[in-house]
Amino acid sequence: MDIDRIINNPFRLLSRRECILWAVSVIIVTAANLLSGGTDPLTLTATIVGATSLIFAAKGHVIAQGLMIVFSILYAIISFRFRYWGEMITYLGMTLPMAVWALIAWYRNPSAENRSEVKIRALAGKHFLLLAIGCPAVTAAFYLLLVRLNTPNIVFSTVSIATSFLAATLTALRSSYFGLAYASNDLVLIAMWILASLDDATYIPVAVNFAVFFVNDMYGFLSWKRREKKQTNNTMKTTFETKQK
Repeated sequence: MDIDRIINNPFRLLSRRECILWAVSVIIVTAANLLSGGTDPLTLTATIVGATSLIFAAKGHVIAQGLMIVFSILYAIISFRFRYWGEMITYLGMTLPMAVWALIAWYRNPSAENRSEVKIRALAGKHFLLLAIGCPAVTAAFYLLLVRLNTPNIVFSTVSIATSFLAATLTALRSSYFGLAYASNDLVLIAMWILASLDDATYIPVAVNFAVFFVNDMYGFLSWKRREKKQTNNTMKTTFETKQK
């Protein structure tokens, strides 16, 4: 994945459908913020960055992880303002560093068919072991911390930690199932921010934003599954041709 493919107008790599999905996502999150009556520039900026990150993640482009690092910082600040300590700690202490890991992993493993896209990897036994051990351990550790911090809506916050860990780890492992994990996390966050908006209506746009993210993450999952099938077929074809020689 050559450096010039990353910094030289990555939008030109998107299909027309992906450009439309990105534009509609930005319009919806912008409208939700403007119509709420209490536009928060930080929330609006974070959601636009997040929506842009997701469309490039669906494409398998490494710039998605750079944008995710920025989004993690902005979202942590938003969570801090509502005292959603779990979200703040999760994004700063887990999602952000794992986005750095994913950025490095994606950059170092471009697809043979298209160097602007990451090579998808099938999970092995050791990866399932990592998830099986890591997810409960991380969730339990964060839960104890959230209890001490008197975190509001702690059940949703705890579930969010588990789904966030799965999503971030699968992203770094280059698994096509990371989009499905993030979509699950989006559903939890929608519920969390709806509850938050009952106390402060200015948080309604955040719930709308994650609804948009859910659509984008599901598109990303389907996009990766199609690309995974294509990459597998090309690998099998190359292997067969090599054996024939």
